[in-house]
Amino acid sequence: MLLKSNVQKWIGLLFAVILLLLLMCVSIVYGYTDTTWKMAIDAFTAFDGSNEHLIIQSVRLPRALIAASVGASLAIAGVLLQTITKNPLAAPEIFGINAGAGFAVVVTVTLFSLSNLQIFTWISFLGAAVSFILVYIIGSIGRDGLTPMKLTLAGAAMSAMFASMTQGFLVINETALEQVLFWLAGSVAGRKLETLLSVLPYLIVGWGLALLISNKLNILSMGEDIAKGLGLKTGMIKIWSGVIIVLLSGGAVAVAGPIAFIGIVIPHITRAVVGIDHRWVIPFSAIFGGILLLIADTASRFIIMPQEVPVGVMTAVIGTPFFVYIARKGFNK
Repeated sequence: MLLKSNVQKWIGLLFAVILLLLLMCVSIVYGYTDTTWKMAIDAFTAFDGSNEHLIIQSVRLPRALIAASVGASLAIAGVLLQTITKNPLAAPEIFGINAGAGFAVVVTVTLFSLSNLQIFTWISFLGAAVSFILVYIIGSIGRDGLTPMKLTLAGAAMSAMFASMTQGFLVINETALEQVLFWLAGSVAGRKLETLLSVLPYLIVGWGLALLISNKLNILSMGEDIAKGLGLKTGMIKIWSGVIIVLLSGGAVAVAGPIAFIGIVIPHITRAVVGIDHRWVIPFSAIFGGILLLIADTASRFIIMPQEVPVGVMTAVIGTPFFVYIARKGFNK
Protein backbone atom coordinates (compact mmCIF):
# COMPACT_ATOMS: atom_id res chain seq x y z
CA MET A 1 0.00 0.00 0.00
CA LEU A 2 1.50 3.31 -1.10
CA LEU A 3 1.09 6.20 1.33
CA LYS A 4 0.63 9.26 -0.88
CA SER A 5 -0.04 12.33 1.24
CA ASN A 6 2.26 13.68 3.94
CA VAL A 7 -0.52 13.21 6.49
CA GLN A 8 -0.75 9.53 5.62
CA LYS A 9 3.01 9.19 5.88
CA TRP A 10 3.16 10.86 9.30
CA ILE A 11 0.38 8.59 10.54
CA GLY A 12 2.14 5.57 9.03
CA LEU A 13 5.42 6.57 10.68
CA LEU A 14 3.66 6.91 14.03
CA PHE A 15 2.14 3.44 13.72
CA ALA A 16 5.54 2.04 12.67
CA VAL A 17 7.19 3.54 15.76
CA ILE A 18 4.44 2.10 17.98
CA LEU A 19 4.93 -1.32 16.38
CA LEU A 20 8.69 -1.06 16.92
CA LEU A 21 8.20 -0.25 20.62
CA LEU A 22 5.69 -3.09 20.98
CA LEU A 23 8.11 -5.57 19.42
CA MET A 24 10.86 -4.34 21.74
CA CYS A 25 8.55 -5.13 24.66
CA VAL A 26 7.82 -8.57 23.18
CA SER A 27 11.55 -9.16 22.86
CA ILE A 28 12.01 -8.25 26.53
CA VAL A 29 9.20 -10.51 27.79
CA TYR A 30 9.52 -13.70 25.73
CA GLY A 31 12.40 -16.17 25.61
CA TYR A 32 13.77 -19.39 27.08
CA THR A 33 13.35 -18.14 30.65
CA ASP A 34 9.62 -17.95 31.36
CA THR A 35 8.66 -14.37 32.22
CA THR A 36 5.46 -12.36 32.09
CA TRP A 37 4.53 -8.80 31.21
CA LYS A 38 4.04 -8.06 34.91
CA MET A 39 7.54 -9.35 35.67
CA ALA A 40 8.93 -7.08 32.97
CA ILE A 41 7.19 -4.04 34.44
CA ASP A 42 8.27 -4.96 37.96
CA ALA A 43 11.88 -5.40 36.81
CA PHE A 44 12.01 -1.65 36.17
CA THR A 45 9.62 -0.38 38.83
CA ALA A 46 10.10 -2.81 41.74
CA PHE A 47 13.38 -4.64 41.14
CA ASP A 48 13.84 -7.48 43.63
CA GLY A 49 17.09 -9.07 42.42
CA SER A 50 15.39 -12.26 41.22
CA ASN A 51 16.80 -14.25 38.31
CA GLU A 52 13.90 -13.20 36.08
CA HIS A 53 14.40 -9.51 36.85
CA LEU A 54 18.15 -9.77 36.25
CA ILE A 55 17.59 -11.45 32.88
CA ILE A 56 15.08 -8.81 31.82
CA GLN A 57 17.34 -5.91 32.82
CA SER A 58 20.80 -7.17 31.89
CA VAL A 59 20.09 -9.53 28.97
CA ARG A 60 16.83 -8.85 27.18
CA LEU A 61 16.67 -5.06 27.39
CA PRO A 62 20.15 -4.61 25.84
CA ARG A 63 19.28 -7.25 23.26
CA ALA A 64 16.13 -5.42 22.18
CA LEU A 65 17.91 -2.05 22.00
CA ILE A 66 20.79 -3.53 20.00
CA ALA A 67 18.44 -5.27 17.55
CA ALA A 68 16.51 -2.04 16.92
CA SER A 69 19.70 0.04 16.48
CA VAL A 70 21.52 -2.46 14.26
CA GLY A 71 18.45 -3.06 12.09
CA ALA A 72 17.96 0.67 11.61
CA SER A 73 21.63 1.22 10.75
CA LEU A 74 21.85 -1.58 8.19
CA ALA A 75 18.60 -0.50 6.53
CA ILE A 76 19.76 3.12 6.13
CA ALA A 77 23.14 1.94 4.82
CA GLY A 78 21.28 -0.14 2.24
CA VAL A 79 19.19 2.85 1.14
CA LEU A 80 22.29 5.00 0.62
CA LEU A 81 24.19 2.28 -1.22
CA GLN A 82 21.31 1.59 -3.60
CA THR A 83 20.93 5.31 -4.31
CA ILE A 84 24.55 6.25 -4.99
CA THR A 85 25.28 3.09 -7.02
CA LYS A 86 21.88 2.86 -8.75
CA ASN A 87 22.03 -0.84 -7.97
CA PRO A 88 18.89 -2.57 -6.63
CA LEU A 89 21.07 -5.30 -5.06
CA ALA A 90 23.37 -2.93 -3.20
CA ALA A 91 23.70 -3.61 0.53
CA PRO A 92 26.58 -3.70 3.05
CA GLU A 93 26.85 -7.49 2.90
CA ILE A 94 26.62 -7.73 -0.91
CA PHE A 95 29.37 -5.14 -1.36
CA GLY A 96 31.64 -6.91 1.09
CA ILE A 97 31.49 -4.09 3.63
CA ASN A 98 30.25 -6.31 6.45
CA ALA A 99 32.77 -9.00 5.50
CA GLY A 100 35.59 -6.45 5.53
CA ALA A 101 34.59 -5.16 8.94
CA GLY A 102 34.27 -8.71 10.28
CA PHE A 103 37.67 -9.70 8.89
CA ALA A 104 39.31 -6.71 10.54
CA VAL A 105 37.83 -7.68 13.92
CA VAL A 106 38.90 -11.33 13.51
CA VAL A 107 42.46 -10.27 12.67
CA THR A 108 42.49 -8.11 15.78
CA VAL A 109 41.37 -11.02 17.95
CA THR A 110 43.59 -13.70 16.40
CA LEU A 111 46.85 -11.78 16.00
CA PHE A 112 46.72 -9.33 18.88
CA SER A 113 44.28 -11.00 21.32
CA LEU A 114 42.54 -7.67 21.87
CA SER A 115 39.01 -7.48 23.25
CA ASN A 116 38.57 -3.78 24.02
CA LEU A 117 35.18 -2.58 22.76
CA GLN A 118 36.47 0.81 21.63
CA ILE A 119 39.29 -0.82 19.65
CA PHE A 120 36.79 -3.22 18.07
CA THR A 121 34.71 -0.25 16.97
CA TRP A 122 37.54 1.56 15.23
CA ILE A 123 38.90 -1.63 13.69
CA SER A 124 35.43 -2.43 12.36
CA PHE A 125 35.15 1.06 10.83
CA LEU A 126 38.56 0.62 9.20
CA GLY A 127 37.66 -2.74 7.70
CA ALA A 128 34.35 -1.43 6.38
CA ALA A 129 36.04 1.62 4.83
CA VAL A 130 38.79 -0.38 3.12
CA SER A 131 36.27 -2.85 1.68
CA PHE A 132 33.95 -0.07 0.43
CA ILE A 133 36.81 1.78 -1.28
CA LEU A 134 38.17 -1.38 -2.92
CA VAL A 135 34.75 -2.38 -4.27
CA TYR A 136 34.16 1.11 -5.65
CA ILE A 137 37.58 1.19 -7.34
CA ILE A 138 37.28 -2.31 -8.82
CA GLY A 139 33.72 -1.60 -9.99
CA SER A 140 34.93 1.56 -11.80
CA ILE A 141 37.68 -0.14 -13.83
CA GLY A 142 37.05 -0.59 -17.54
CA ARG A 143 35.57 1.29 -20.46
CA ASP A 144 32.00 1.28 -19.16
CA GLY A 145 32.98 2.85 -15.85
CA LEU A 146 30.84 2.22 -12.82
CA THR A 147 27.88 -0.09 -13.54
CA PRO A 148 25.48 -1.97 -11.21
CA MET A 149 26.59 -5.36 -12.53
CA LYS A 150 30.30 -4.61 -12.10
CA LEU A 151 29.72 -3.30 -8.59
CA THR A 152 27.77 -6.42 -7.64
CA LEU A 153 30.49 -8.68 -9.03
CA ALA A 154 33.22 -6.66 -7.30
CA GLY A 155 31.29 -6.84 -4.04
CA ALA A 156 30.81 -10.59 -4.38
CA ALA A 157 34.52 -11.02 -5.04
CA MET A 158 35.49 -8.93 -2.01
CA SER A 159 33.00 -10.80 0.20
CA ALA A 160 34.45 -14.13 -0.91
CA MET A 161 38.01 -12.94 -0.38
CA PHE A 162 37.40 -11.57 3.11
CA ALA A 163 35.35 -14.64 4.07
CA SER A 164 38.16 -16.96 2.96
CA MET A 165 40.79 -14.91 4.77
CA THR A 166 38.63 -14.86 7.90
CA GLN A 167 38.31 -18.65 7.85
CA GLY A 168 42.04 -18.96 7.31
CA PHE A 169 42.87 -16.90 10.36
CA LEU A 170 40.38 -18.84 12.48
CA VAL A 171 41.78 -22.22 11.38
CA ILE A 172 45.21 -21.32 12.74
CA ASN A 173 43.82 -20.02 16.02
CA GLU A 174 41.23 -22.31 17.62
CA THR A 175 40.92 -20.13 20.71
CA ALA A 176 39.85 -17.18 18.60
CA LEU A 177 37.46 -19.47 16.71
CA GLU A 178 35.57 -20.18 19.92
CA GLN A 179 35.40 -16.47 20.71
CA VAL A 180 34.08 -15.18 17.41
CA LEU A 181 32.28 -18.07 15.67
CA PHE A 182 28.81 -17.19 17.02
CA TRP A 183 29.54 -13.50 16.45
CA LEU A 184 30.46 -14.16 12.79
CA ALA A 185 27.05 -15.76 12.18
CA GLY A 186 25.47 -12.46 13.21
CA SER A 187 23.82 -12.32 16.60
CA VAL A 188 22.51 -9.87 19.17
CA ALA A 189 22.40 -12.52 21.90
CA GLY A 190 24.69 -12.12 24.88
CA ARG A 191 25.64 -8.54 24.02
CA LYS A 192 25.91 -6.09 26.88
CA LEU A 193 24.51 -2.58 26.90
CA GLU A 194 28.08 -1.25 27.09
CA THR A 195 28.72 -2.79 23.67
CA LEU A 196 25.94 -0.71 22.14
CA LEU A 197 26.90 2.43 24.02
CA SER A 198 30.45 2.23 22.64
CA VAL A 199 29.17 2.65 19.05
CA LEU A 200 25.87 4.47 19.61
CA PRO A 201 27.37 7.98 19.16
CA TYR A 202 28.67 6.98 15.72
CA LEU A 203 25.33 5.42 14.78
CA ILE A 204 23.44 8.53 15.86
CA VAL A 205 25.78 10.70 13.78
CA GLY A 206 25.19 8.41 10.80
CA TRP A 207 21.41 8.54 11.23
CA GLY A 208 21.46 12.33 11.50
CA LEU A 209 23.73 12.85 8.49
CA ALA A 210 21.57 10.53 6.39
CA LEU A 211 18.52 12.67 7.15
CA LEU A 212 20.47 15.87 6.41
CA ILE A 213 21.46 14.76 2.90
CA SER A 214 18.11 13.10 2.12
CA ASN A 215 16.93 15.93 -0.14
CA LYS A 216 20.22 15.88 -2.06
CA LEU A 217 19.83 12.14 -2.53
CA ASN A 218 16.49 12.85 -4.20
CA ILE A 219 18.31 15.03 -6.73
CA LEU A 220 21.08 12.48 -7.22
CA SER A 221 18.54 9.74 -7.90
CA MET A 222 17.31 11.71 -10.95
CA GLY A 223 20.57 10.92 -12.70
CA GLU A 224 24.15 12.16 -12.63
CA ASP A 225 23.78 14.66 -15.48
CA ILE A 226 20.54 16.17 -14.20
CA ALA A 227 21.96 16.44 -10.67
CA LYS A 228 25.06 18.26 -11.94
CA GLY A 229 22.88 20.51 -14.07
CA LEU A 230 20.96 21.48 -10.93
CA GLY A 231 24.21 22.44 -9.25
CA LEU A 232 24.61 19.39 -7.03
CA LYS A 233 28.18 18.40 -6.20
CA THR A 234 27.61 14.72 -6.84
CA GLY A 235 31.13 13.69 -5.89
CA MET A 236 30.82 15.31 -2.47
CA ILE A 237 27.43 13.71 -1.83
CA LYS A 238 28.85 10.29 -2.69
CA ILE A 239 31.78 10.86 -0.33
CA TRP A 240 29.45 11.85 2.50
CA SER A 241 27.22 8.87 1.72
CA GLY A 242 30.28 6.63 1.87
CA VAL A 243 31.23 8.04 5.28
CA ILE A 244 27.70 7.41 6.57
CA ILE A 245 27.66 3.87 5.17
CA VAL A 246 30.98 3.08 6.87
CA LEU A 247 29.78 4.54 10.19
CA LEU A 248 26.53 2.58 10.15
CA SER A 249 27.85 -0.70 8.72
CA GLY A 250 31.04 -0.69 10.77
CA GLY A 251 29.17 0.16 13.95
CA ALA A 252 26.56 -2.53 13.33
CA VAL A 253 29.20 -5.19 12.69
CA ALA A 254 31.16 -4.17 15.78
CA VAL A 255 28.06 -4.79 17.91
CA ALA A 256 26.30 -7.73 16.28
CA GLY A 257 28.58 -9.22 13.67
CA PRO A 258 27.84 -9.35 9.93
CA ILE A 259 24.04 -9.64 9.71
CA ALA A 260 22.86 -10.01 6.12
CA PHE A 261 19.88 -8.99 3.96
CA ILE A 262 18.44 -6.19 6.14
CA GLY A 263 20.07 -3.67 3.80
CA ILE A 264 18.57 -5.31 0.71
CA VAL A 265 15.06 -6.14 1.85
CA ILE A 266 14.06 -3.05 3.80
CA PRO A 267 14.75 -0.27 1.21
CA HIS A 268 12.57 -2.02 -1.37
CA ILE A 269 9.74 -2.59 1.11
CA THR A 270 9.97 1.04 2.21
CA ARG A 271 9.79 2.41 -1.33
CA ALA A 272 6.71 0.29 -1.93
CA VAL A 273 5.09 1.98 1.09
CA VAL A 274 6.20 5.63 0.86
CA GLY A 275 7.60 6.10 -2.65
CA ILE A 276 11.08 7.32 -3.57
CA ASP A 277 11.36 10.55 -1.54
CA HIS A 278 14.41 9.97 0.67
CA ARG A 279 13.09 12.38 3.28
CA TRP A 280 10.57 9.62 4.04
CA VAL A 281 12.47 6.56 2.83
CA ILE A 282 15.30 7.00 5.35
CA PRO A 283 13.22 7.32 8.57
CA PHE A 284 10.76 4.61 7.48
CA SER A 285 13.65 2.30 6.55
CA ALA A 286 15.22 2.83 9.97
CA ILE A 287 12.00 1.83 11.72
CA PHE A 288 11.29 -1.09 9.38
CA GLY A 289 14.87 -2.33 9.76
CA GLY A 290 14.52 -2.37 13.52
CA ILE A 291 11.15 -4.13 13.24
CA LEU A 292 12.51 -6.86 10.94
CA LEU A 293 15.54 -7.59 13.11
CA LEU A 294 13.44 -7.67 16.28
CA ILE A 295 11.03 -10.15 14.66
CA ALA A 296 13.91 -12.31 13.44
CA ASP A 297 15.66 -12.22 16.83
CA THR A 298 12.52 -13.09 18.78
CA ALA A 299 11.70 -15.95 16.39
CA SER A 300 15.27 -17.28 16.64
CA ARG A 301 14.70 -18.10 20.32
CA PHE A 302 11.90 -20.59 19.61
CA ILE A 303 13.06 -22.47 16.48
CA ILE A 304 15.25 -25.04 18.27
CA MET A 305 14.55 -24.16 21.91
CA PRO A 306 16.35 -24.41 24.36
CA GLN A 307 19.12 -23.46 21.92
CA GLU A 308 19.00 -20.37 19.73
CA VAL A 309 19.52 -19.83 16.03
CA PRO A 310 21.85 -16.87 15.30
CA VAL A 311 19.72 -14.00 14.08
CA GLY A 312 21.94 -13.72 11.00
CA VAL A 313 20.66 -17.14 9.93
CA MET A 314 17.06 -15.99 10.37
CA THR A 315 17.56 -12.84 8.27
CA ALA A 316 19.23 -14.97 5.58
CA VAL A 317 16.21 -17.28 5.47
CA ILE A 318 13.94 -14.25 5.11
CA GLY A 319 16.16 -12.35 2.69
CA THR A 320 17.42 -14.98 0.24
CA PRO A 321 14.13 -15.41 -1.70
CA PHE A 322 13.76 -11.63 -1.79
CA PHE A 323 17.33 -11.27 -3.09
CA VAL A 324 16.61 -13.74 -5.91
CA TYR A 325 13.42 -11.85 -6.82
CA ILE A 326 15.19 -8.46 -6.90
CA ALA A 327 18.11 -9.92 -8.88
CA ARG A 328 15.77 -11.27 -11.55
CA LYS A 329 13.73 -8.08 -11.63
CA GLY A 330 16.73 -5.76 -11.61
CA PHE A 331 18.87 -7.39 -14.27
CA ASN A 332 16.26 -8.85 -16.59
CA LYS A 333 14.50 -5.68 -17.62
